Amino acid sequence: MLIEATGRDTASLFAALGDRTRLSLLTKLSDGKTRSIAGLSAGTDLTRQAVTKHLRVLEEAGLVISSKVGRESQFAFRPEPIDEIRAYLDSVSQQWGDALSRLQAFVET
Repeated sequence: MLIEATGRDTASLFAALGDRTRLSLLTKLSDGKTRSIAGLSAGTDLTRQAVTKHLRVLEEAGLVISSKVGRESQFAFRPEPIDEIRAYLDSVSQQWGDALSRLQAFVET
């Protein structure tokens, strides 16, 4: 399991993002507006229970945050974990780039 300096489990973030339904929910929430489960399930074939299940995975990964407004929970996108993933991937990319440069130098000598 990959752990970043922030303590966030990078693997769980990738797992949460590895589902089309969850990506679709994040896309809907990425405009910065909060939405209820009913609002997120409207116009889809998903039941409210299915949306709730996917939102819980996203919330556990830190990608969404919920708050109670009256009897409903409202969900909002949190971009910080995406920034952490981007930084992680940049780091891995740099490591691979460095390794390939060393390999190229070795092969050329």
